[in-house]
Amino acid sequence: MTGGPVPGKRTTIRDVAKSAGVSYQTVSRALNDKGEIDTTTKQRVLDTAKRLGYRPSRFARGLVRQDSTSVGLVIPNLLNPYFTEVAAGALEAARRRDWHVVVYDTADDPDQELSTLAVLGSQVDAVVGYFGQPDDVIDRHTGGMPVVQIGRETLGSRFGEIKVDGEDGVRAAIAHLAGSGRRHIGMLDHDHDHHHDASVRYTWYREAMREHGLPTYVTGAAQSIEGGQRAMAAMLDEHPELDAIFTYNDVIAIGAMFQARLLGRRVPADFAVVGFDGLAIGSMVEPPLSSVRIDTRAVGATAIDQVSQLLAGTKPDSATIRATLLLRGSA
Repeated sequence: MTGGPVPGKRTTIRDVAKSAGVSYQTVSRALNDKGEIDTTTKQRVLDTAKRLGYRPSRFARGLVRQDSTSVGLVIPNLLNPYFTEVAAGALEAARRRDWHVVVYDTADDPDQELSTLAVLGSQVDAVVGYFGQPDDVIDRHTGGMPVVQIGRETLGSRFGEIKVDGEDGVRAAIAHLAGSGRRHIGMLDHDHDHHHDASVRYTWYREAMREHGLPTYVTGAAQSIEGGQRAMAAMLDEHPELDAIFTYNDVIAIGAMFQARLLGRRVPADFAVVGFDGLAIGSMVEPPLSSVRIDTRAVGATAIDQVSQLLAGTKPDSATIRATLLLRGSA
C-alpha cells in the first residue's frame, strides 16, 4: 500500500482503488454502502480512503450516482450543431448502459481546455471528446483514466480514437459539381488566422480539383453563419467568376448561400453550394443544403462503445467514420 495524501493533489477514487488493491467500482460500493462486497474488503477500502484523505467531490455527490459510470464529453463549441448532434449520439448510447454523460464546452480555447482537463479526474470515470492539447498533456491530466479522442490520430498512445475520413465524400462532391458544368469551384475553409494552417478538408478539396484539372480558390471563414456570409462576400468580390462553393462545414455553407443570394446569385441555377457535416439544420433552409455527410450520431455512439472497452481493460481498435455525399437542393 502507498502512503498518505500528496500535498496539493486531490485524492481521487482511483487513488483509493489503487492503494486498496481493488477496482474503482468496489471503492464506490464500499463508500456508498452497497451490496456485493464482503465486510473485510469494505473495511479495507474505508480505512484506505480515510488514510488518503479521500472525500467525494461536491459535483460527484450532487450530480452523479457513485455506483454508475460517468463520462465527460469535451467539445469545443455547443453552439455549433455538429457537436450538438455528436453529443446526442453519445447521450443515447450512454442511456442504454444507464451511464451518465456530463458535457464540457471549452469554447475552442486552449486555456479553457486545460482547465477542463484539470478538474475531470475527480468528476468522471472516462473522458471522450475533441482536444487540441498534445497526448502527453492529456495523459498527465487524466492519470490513467480511459480517454477517447475524436477527430485526430493518437499516435499509438493508450487512448481510443475515432477518425473522420471525408476524402471520398469530398471527391464525390467535386465530381458532381464538375459533372454539372461548374468550372470555378471555390472553398471556404476554417479561419486560417485562428487555426494557423489549412484544414485536411482543404487538402481533400485541392486533390479533387486537380483530378478534374480545375483551379483552386480558397479563403478562411469563421465557423458561424455570419462568418460564412463575410467570407462569401469577400470571395465573390475577388473572384466574381465563381459558379460553386464548397465549405469547411454546414454552418459556414448556410451563411455563404444566404450571401450569394443577396448578391443576386441563383442557387443552384448559376451558383451551387455544398457544405460538410450533413446536419439536420441543412434541410431547414431554402434550398435545402447539399453536403458531405458525417454520421454524427455514429461518432457519439462509437465513442461510448470505446469507453466501454477501455473500462473493461481492452484497447479498442481505431474507428473510422467515412463521409458520403448528400445531395439536396443547393447543388
